[in-house]
Amino acid sequence: METRKLLSRQSIDLGVCYYPEHWERSLWAEDLDRMLAAGLGTVRVAEFAWSLIEPREGEYTYEFFDSFLDLAQEKGMQVIFCTPTATPPAWLTEKYPQTLNRDREGHPICHGSRRHYNYNSPVYRRLCRNIVEKSAAHYGKHPAIVGWQLDNEFNCENDLFYSESDTLAFRRFLQARYGSLEELNRAWGTVFWNQTYTDWQEIYVPRKTNTGSVNPHQELDFRRFISDSVCSFAKEQADIIRKYKKEGDFITTNGMFGNLDYQRLSRESLDVLMYDSYPDFAYCLDGYHEKDPMKDRWWSRNLAQVRAVSSPFGIMEQQSGANGWNDRMEAPSPRPGQLTLWTMQSIAHGADYVSYFRWRTCTFGTEMYWHGILDYSGRENRRLREVKQVSGKLQRMQEIAGSVYRARVGILQDYDNLFDAAVDKWHQRVEKKSQDALFTAFQRAHVPFDFVCLENHCTAESLSPYEVLFYPHASILTKERMDLLEQYVAAGGKLVMCCRTGYKDLSGRCVTEYLPGLAARVTGTDIQEYSFVAPDEGKVTADWDGAEIEAAVFREVLSPVGEQAHVLAVYTSGDYRGAPALICNSFGKGQAYYFGGAISTDTAAVFLQKLGIADPWGSVLELPPSCELAVREKEGVSYLFVLNYLPQPAKIVLKQELEDLWEGGRAAGCLEMEGYGVKVFRSEH
Repeated sequence: METRKLLSRQSIDLGVCYYPEHWERSLWAEDLDRMLAAGLGTVRVAEFAWSLIEPREGEYTYEFFDSFLDLAQEKGMQVIFCTPTATPPAWLTEKYPQTLNRDREGHPICHGSRRHYNYNSPVYRRLCRNIVEKSAAHYGKHPAIVGWQLDNEFNCENDLFYSESDTLAFRRFLQARYGSLEELNRAWGTVFWNQTYTDWQEIYVPRKTNTGSVNPHQELDFRRFISDSVCSFAKEQADIIRKYKKEGDFITTNGMFGNLDYQRLSRESLDVLMYDSYPDFAYCLDGYHEKDPMKDRWWSRNLAQVRAVSSPFGIMEQQSGANGWNDRMEAPSPRPGQLTLWTMQSIAHGADYVSYFRWRTCTFGTEMYWHGILDYSGRENRRLREVKQVSGKLQRMQEIAGSVYRARVGILQDYDNLFDAAVDKWHQRVEKKSQDALFTAFQRAHVPFDFVCLENHCTAESLSPYEVLFYPHASILTKERMDLLEQYVAAGGKLVMCCRTGYKDLSGRCVTEYLPGLAARVTGTDIQEYSFVAPDEGKVTADWDGAEIEAAVFREVLSPVGEQAHVLAVYTSGDYRGAPALICNSFGKGQAYYFGGAISTDTAAVFLQKLGIADPWGSVLELPPSCELAVREKEGVSYLFVLNYLPQPAKIVLKQELEDLWEGGRAAGCLEMEGYGVKVFRSEH
């Protein structure tokens, strides 16, 4: 098989996760040959293999992975090698119990599973540096290795840390952030409930309290601290690997989990981010929602989150079989066609590398029911045949390499508000409602969209490709971010903001300015009164030029401010009947919209229609709601991915003749897609 440089925008490639430690060595050569024959040219190894390199403290042995890497080189198989720090060995946690994480009540998270360490134990940091240094120094120049994965799924299973080491590190973090106890007391509002601190030693990570509640400003900073801890931990490993790796070999990590600033993590430590995509979670028996219209399509939203951090990006673990542990997460095997569908879902959203989890299903351990491409016996099966078919299709579609996902619509995010919504239920309720509604409406109206992170590197120029930006519930606003958004609107953009905007500062304290605070100037809005929608009120609606919109969860009474601000919609039900519900303010060449509620799915659909961004490819093709449209572009060519998420066939209509890259030839008119079917069309501008 031809060796290609992964994630270089020159090719789209497939790989697979492999655990040579799970299998007799006599199987290795056969497994690698079969992988290569199936079009899988890269394997990931070693993420849980600390004891195979350091079986006892200070005793290092390299023979196991020497043998495997040499065989991989002989076969022409590329390897992504991992640091094994996600599973500290028993000798380590037994000798150094201070390396263990603790729960909020102070109980240790014991050895026996994975990710039981804490990021801030000086002993664990030292031992991690040792194993990474020894591994990178020994294996870094091996010709089979093309990339390095840091740890495995930072913050998976647990994204809260309460060890003694975390408390000590939290104090240092706060000292650096605030400089003095006086400033910390002011930012945290510790005068409330007599929480004032007079010595840094009095401050701990959040602990169990009488009410169950902890100072919300402390909780917000605690999330920032956890993110800081992960980023520091990752950077130590990345800095070591860079000393030894070959030029061109990349550094990555996998997954996206809570309480972690992936923008910073990527900027400081990664060349590319990988995601672990398991759409089969939509069918888990312990969490299945039959009437959920999106089901496995929610993973498209996750992929958009990854794309906002890293372009290109890859998939380190792609669903290939049934998933589940022995004690939870029972889920069926992908149905015929779904393995292909979910693979192409990842590629449609910008993945240039897809690695299946996993090759063989392990016969023991907690994940012995987490199936891979092959079952326990290794016999040929339908899933392997699908992988081969996908590989064959991709080989004929390599012109897509180098293309990038394109969208005219974006959803703005920042980590201050993401962390705040994790600790503030008022924020969380409106945020979840609007985010779910926007995604669902985008999917139904076939609107490709991006998440756009308002971090320090973001500029007005980087926002300019988007005709419309939604920033639904930015509770925390800063002058810098609002200056940027004012530039965007003044240059001709359209900005949509909603209830609960601008009522907090960076500490999470409520501001005393008239709401929506720093957003008042660009939105031309004054908020005179606000309230949750009471349970006995029913649906609170407003009329927008004959279209009904709903103020879901929350509603605010608005008033236009300035000559350029005018009312677009008024409440038609509820206590605020007749009051303004939606204001549009002309600002420079653009417009800012402020809506006094959270957004329902139907309301989001009205916004898409009124703002002229629904069905942007409607002149080219007509799709039913069951199909997703994703678009990648390169050099004036658009690649239109059509994905059918239902088992029933779907009828689509091509309004002009297009090249069918999936089946070959050209196509036009009415076509029938099979259940779980995929189409990829080429359209020249």
